[in-house]
Amino acid sequence: MALNGRSVAYDISLFETTAEERLEEQKRLHRRRHNVVSLPEEDLIKNRRAKPNPAKIFSRVALGGIITVTVALIIHGQVQLTELNQKISNASTNLSNQESLYTQLQMKVDSKLSTAEVESFAESNLGMSKADSYQKEYISLSQGDKAEVAKEQGSNIFDSIAQAIAGLWS
Repeated sequence: MALNGRSVAYDISLFETTAEERLEEQKRLHRRRHNVVSLPEEDLIKNRRAKPNPAKIFSRVALGGIITVTVALIIHGQVQLTELNQKISNASTNLSNQESLYTQLQMKVDSKLSTAEVESFAESNLGMSKADSYQKEYISLSQGDKAEVAKEQGSNIFDSIAQAIAGLWS
């Protein structure tokens, strides 16, 4: 496949740029250079910084608020727990003191109302004595206990009808 008597596969001149093309390329580059706007260094640094995203800021503030509220609730719960434990401790101490006082008072009452004290008071002040065996009387209930319901006397016929009807319901 020869084109104008030369081999196309090895024709490097097809890839070379012509003088016109070079001139056109230089003009284009020259125009680009004049279109470049130069910025001061401060503006370049400001433009390079990431711009704040309102959604990210809101989500981070909300997350911080949730964490703060959670920590505050935990602390509040611990304070309440500590206060309740202190109240329980105070109540327990008060209970033990009251039980001790009750035991002391019970011992005083028992010492003043012992059977020996009561017997001596009854013998000396009231002139009483212990019951002897001949003063005791024993009874026996061999037939068992009985209970009888007393009927009212003088009820009229209407009362007996009402009682009969009430008896049917019970």
